[in-house]
Amino acid sequence: MPIVFRWPAASLITLAALALSACSGSGKPPPPPAPQVTVAVPLQRDVVDWDEYVGRFEAIQDVELRPRVSGTIDRVLFTNGQRVRAGQPLFTIDPRPYAAALGQAQAQVAKANAALINARSELARADKLLAAQAISKEEYETKQANVRSAAADLAAGQANVSNARLNLGFTTVRSPITGLVSDRRVSKGNFATEGTTVLTRVVSTDPIWFSFEGAESFYLKYLRQDRKGERGSSRDTANPVQVQLADESGYRWHGRMEFVDNAIDTNSGTIRAHAVIANPDGFLTPGMFGRARLLGSGTYHAMLVPDEAIITDQTRKLVYVVGKDGKASPRPVETGPQVEGLRVIKTGLAPTELVVIEGITNLQPGSPVQAKKVTMRPKAANTSPTSQPDSAPPASEATAN
Repeated sequence: MPIVFRWPAASLITLAALALSACSGSGKPPPPPAPQVTVAVPLQRDVVDWDEYVGRFEAIQDVELRPRVSGTIDRVLFTNGQRVRAGQPLFTIDPRPYAAALGQAQAQVAKANAALINARSELARADKLLAAQAISKEEYETKQANVRSAAADLAAGQANVSNARLNLGFTTVRSPITGLVSDRRVSKGNFATEGTTVLTRVVSTDPIWFSFEGAESFYLKYLRQDRKGERGSSRDTANPVQVQLADESGYRWHGRMEFVDNAIDTNSGTIRAHAVIANPDGFLTPGMFGRARLLGSGTYHAMLVPDEAIITDQTRKLVYVVGKDGKASPRPVETGPQVEGLRVIKTGLAPTELVVIEGITNLQPGSPVQAKKVTMRPKAANTSPTSQPDSAPPASEATAN
């Protein structure tokens, strides 16, 4: 037979009262604590933008050496790949035929000079005979014509001597520039044809060009900056250029803009330009690859914040700012390149505002926060690492002044 427990009536009333008290408690559960964030005022810098380009080094002077007279190569006077001076002999073409031609031309000059002396002597005698009416005027004029003809023959002979002397000089082929010579394309005993046979190639190395192509958008930006007086056009302003080689981490090669082409290529939408770089030790070699940065703006005042403080909202960039009421609110900003490891904020932020730099993932717009204030510090040296800006045409890099 089952056992049945029976509660007293007073106990049942007490349990019912406790249940009702639990169901109709004093209020809602307490709200979660405000998220903790780290805030700091932006770092301020005067900034200069740099635009990045890829290009190659080119020789300012690049000469394919060809003979100016034909003949057999007699001697090769250089070592392949050596550094040469302007005017240094590189090849000798057999000079004997040209020496003989010079001797012949000089003999013709001597003959013409003798004929002129004789004609002048005959004319002098004719002067006396004409005064005594011993010869006709027609014969006298013939003597005058003989003098003029002999003088012309002498002048022609002297020109032939000059030409023969030039040809004899051209048998020594000299370097027209100072630079590096390539290998010889002919050997001793080969026949070289005037103006046709390539003997070797010589390129200059100091200074050297860094050639590149820039997009039309950058070109337009520079034109507008020039109109506003913010940055001079590279057509008439030696804007600074810094170059980094493929195995380098910094920009150690410094130069200046020297040329911007007069038209934009309709196929590529780019315009050619080059800068001139000092290369006293010849380290930079034509054809070498490089990455250059060109002064891309005038100096402007910018706020700097870490990239971690910036979020993307579709096409906008936002940072969270903590106001005096202790609440975080989003602020649209215009970003720029990196400086000292921090991101440039061009517009949208005041110098005294507190920017959330840590804890941003837990924020809701308008929510209160527990803010811990710290001092913003650079994350890197002022070496301007490459950045990927968000608008076109952007500056690839920037430096603080």
